[in-house]
Amino acid sequence: MLRPLLACLFCAIASLPAAAEDQTLLRAARIHTADVDVPVATALVWDADGRIVAVGDAAALAGAHPQARVVDAGDATVIPGLIDAHGHLLGLGVALTRVDLVGTADKDEIVERLRAFESGLPPGEWLLGGGWDQNDWPDAAFPTAADLDGAFPERPVWLRRVDGHAGWVNSAALRAIAARPESAALLRDGQPEGGLIVRDTQGRPTGVFVDEAERLVDAVVPAMDQADADRALALALEAAARNGLTGVHDMGTSLADFEQLKRFADAGRLTLRVAAHADGDAAALDWLCEHGAYAHPDGRLQMRGVKFLIDGALGSRGAALAEDYSDDPGNRGLVLIEPARFDALLVRAHDCGLQVATHAIGDRGNALVLDAYARTLGDAAGSDHRWRIEHAQIVDPDDLPRFAELGVVASMQPTHATSDMPWAEQRVGPVRIAGAYAWRRFADAGVPLALGSDFPVESPDPRLGLHAAVTRQDREGRPPGGWRPDQVLTAAEALYGFTRDAAWAHRDEARVGRLAPGLQADFVVLAQDPLSVPVAQLPALEIRSTWVDGTRVFEAGTAARTD
Repeated sequence: MLRPLLACLFCAIASLPAAAEDQTLLRAARIHTADVDVPVATALVWDADGRIVAVGDAAALAGAHPQARVVDAGDATVIPGLIDAHGHLLGLGVALTRVDLVGTADKDEIVERLRAFESGLPPGEWLLGGGWDQNDWPDAAFPTAADLDGAFPERPVWLRRVDGHAGWVNSAALRAIAARPESAALLRDGQPEGGLIVRDTQGRPTGVFVDEAERLVDAVVPAMDQADADRALALALEAAARNGLTGVHDMGTSLADFEQLKRFADAGRLTLRVAAHADGDAAALDWLCEHGAYAHPDGRLQMRGVKFLIDGALGSRGAALAEDYSDDPGNRGLVLIEPARFDALLVRAHDCGLQVATHAIGDRGNALVLDAYARTLGDAAGSDHRWRIEHAQIVDPDDLPRFAELGVVASMQPTHATSDMPWAEQRVGPVRIAGAYAWRRFADAGVPLALGSDFPVESPDPRLGLHAAVTRQDREGRPPGGWRPDQVLTAAEALYGFTRDAAWAHRDEARVGRLAPGLQADFVVLAQDPLSVPVAQLPALEIRSTWVDGTRVFEAGTAARTD
């Protein structure tokens, strides 16, 4: 017994130098550290810089750090700060300022919500919203401009689909697009590269724009002013802290968004860690290649990666498939970047020393990315590059081992499966669905998994992701036993996917993702233990507080704050 006791005591008092009066000791009923050396503890100590100096037994740490300020979490469970490995922070903020159409049962309900929101808008201002999903409607068909025209004959309306890969306008918005010379000819007769203007049998635009075609609408929608953009970001940060997020991998950050994030970081207003990935072949990538990878001095903002998009989304039938959509013969989706151009972009990113992440949803899209990664990395495929595929949603089972062979991270979103399960098999049929949302197969093949939500496509609440990962059910417990339940993860694997493994996927494992000496004190205080409660209760886990760098950024019953 003596050796284990001595080992435990050593773990408890292991520390880094720090002035005692600048230390804080947190004690709780249990602390799941996600660290193999001390997997469970009852206390941790951090210094004035928010760096953990000791983890272990509460009594031993209290004796070793008698001058430390004490935070008593009582019967709570503490876990490492939750990291969403794929989100859109600015997109979440914008969504929080617009009409929320998530969960609408039909087009009538959409019009009802739009009318309620419109009452506060001045005449002529665009009516903006998002979150609709035609798969939730009785006919499951794309809407048209005519569906909006009766209620909004003059006010332009622009509504993004839930996945962000399609959008819907009324006739007033179509007129605004047609008034722009650069768009008029394309709108009359043509298709943008990598996009689709949905047309009726007479060739007229119906009002739905898919993938790259959305740019035609974005070009005429008035941009947010700085005050509104700052308000949107503040709302997103509050939502993240309220949901226990201490970090997000922001996928597709424009240079303007990066500059806004930097202003917030400079002002001490960034209440979580943002690992930004530049938005493809655009100004942010140019900036990175000129200036090099960026890290803010306070550690809250980094940009050292780039995200590309190879295809669209399954729900809007833009995901690139190797064979026709089962429910849309003749359609194989969209390839957004031609292979030769994609190769050139990968070489540029590699030469600029950047981590690459690529959105790929369809089986053809994933195969194209794997092929391109193999060509670019060559003999370096076995190096510690940590290149990623975002979503990896429909994968040919024969391609799955290539992720491990090439050292590619699968960045996946559990709630996509539970949102898509009512119709996903209709899109791809009973054979291809076997390679869809296949978290268990990836894990068993030794592929690194990083978990996220893709908010605002899905809710930013990681508790829903934990629940979906271990049950493959929606919040109401449907379907009984789970959808394709052989692909579930364990509760520990799911928690690691949102903590330790998400940090590793962005090379942050020496700083966050675990609770261990030398790492930052990013953690969440919960009323229940996510590793022991019945899995049906995971969505209802009570978040008591969220901490970043040892500073509380959210406390239940109050607005998000720092103290």
